[in-house]
Amino acid sequence: MLGIVMRRPVRRALASLAALSAVLAGVAAHAAAAQVWYFADSPTYPGIRLLEVGEDGARVTSDWYGTMPAQNLRRNAQGFEFDLGNLNDNARPTRHWVAAVQGDQLTLTGDIWTSHVVQAARPATAQEQKRYRFTPTSLPPLADLAPDGQAATPPMGWSSWNRFAEGIDDKTVREIADAMVSSGLRDVGYVYVNIDDGWQGERGADGVLRPNAKFPDMKGLADYVHARGLKLGIYSSPGPKTCAGFTGSYGHVAQDARTFAGWGVDYLKYDLCSGEWFYRSQDEVRRSYQEMGAALKASGRGIVYSLCEYGRVDVAAWGRKAGGHLWRTTGDITDDFASMTAIGLDRNPRFPAGGPGGWNDPDMLEVGNGGMSAVEYRAHMALWAMSAAPLLMGHDVRSMSSETNEILKNKDVIAIDQDRLGAPGHRLRSEGHAEVWSRALADGGRAVALFNRGEQPVRLLLTQAETGQQTTALDVWTQRQVSTGDAFVLPAHGSVLLRLAAARSATAG
Repeated sequence: MLGIVMRRPVRRALASLAALSAVLAGVAAHAAAAQVWYFADSPTYPGIRLLEVGEDGARVTSDWYGTMPAQNLRRNAQGFEFDLGNLNDNARPTRHWVAAVQGDQLTLTGDIWTSHVVQAARPATAQEQKRYRFTPTSLPPLADLAPDGQAATPPMGWSSWNRFAEGIDDKTVREIADAMVSSGLRDVGYVYVNIDDGWQGERGADGVLRPNAKFPDMKGLADYVHARGLKLGIYSSPGPKTCAGFTGSYGHVAQDARTFAGWGVDYLKYDLCSGEWFYRSQDEVRRSYQEMGAALKASGRGIVYSLCEYGRVDVAAWGRKAGGHLWRTTGDITDDFASMTAIGLDRNPRFPAGGPGGWNDPDMLEVGNGGMSAVEYRAHMALWAMSAAPLLMGHDVRSMSSETNEILKNKDVIAIDQDRLGAPGHRLRSEGHAEVWSRALADGGRAVALFNRGEQPVRLLLTQAETGQQTTALDVWTQRQVSTGDAFVLPAHGSVLLRLAAARSATAG
């Protein structure tokens, strides 16, 4: 009896131990599975999809930046915490993130750039892991691409972003094209109709990028634009996402170049955006732009290539070699006098001079968008012309005022901008809030511009050295011949733009 009595508790204990072991095994298995979490409801930026934690550390997978390795991973009472690299914030190159775990649910909280992120996750299925794990791509070796003869003068046209942002659609683009013809803008040289961010849809199973519903027939749109004597431009990014969160060209560069060429695209703006996470050094940024430059050349269609990486890593020194025809020297312009002059008078002149086939791009024109006065818009136009800058309008051409039309269509301003010598102007003199600029022209003459950055009128006299001893000049805005020896009175934020003829030689008859 004693043996039987003793065996029952033992059997019960063994059974309990077996049950406990099963529970512990289940918990261990569940814990192992829960080391990959899936965020079903992900905010657009940065679009975090997976969080993986293992013996080798932790990593976050996002729509914008692919795999982001965690730093300083450590456990705490609620779960764990770590740091992630941060973008565009030199004061805070990393930001702190906290993952709180309760059962099979996880809440991730952190900051990146200007966004505060709070996301809920659950254990990821095998299918979700397969779908959202990021596949990195590699860049081609560094090479110099041969020039192709395009963009002998700075490109002229219109771009959708400044006025419409991602709200652009097929109907608006067609109406803008019609208005560029009816207003006479096409006939004075504005020929590109550029769709900026916001046209992209999703990739099909074949990897081909489709337009979104706002652009039902991109080839048909290109045909419509071409039929009016204009050219179509489009936009993409070397990263997975564009600046507005649409599909970029990462991993599909050659495929996208072929798609653009097949539609009949004539111009590509390639905006670094999410690519700045992947490409940071000069070597990486240059090779990422070179990759698309080579793909555009291989497409068999002549496509003007705009490098938009905000003037980073000495782009003017290698932009042509990457296949570029123009390269941004700045971040985005805004429609105010301070932004315009800071870019045009201060930042853009720091870059080595561009010229035929490769131009410094201080960003699009704001003329007609309403944030500046006519006086300020004339200064804007004069400064871009003196800088040999691309002239890409950014307003609603369909409803512009006659004053805006006149500023943009001034043939003498355009002639200075488009001068075939391609030598940008430079500052001769600063005097208080006033500046004097000069630009050599192909006919041996020169353009001279006076700018007043101040809030009060200024009076300026030009020197003989500044006028090349020419006694008269064409005042481009008034269309009158003026004496170069007279004082010029500039209103607040005003400008004067002069064209001086070539000096006659002493032996000329």
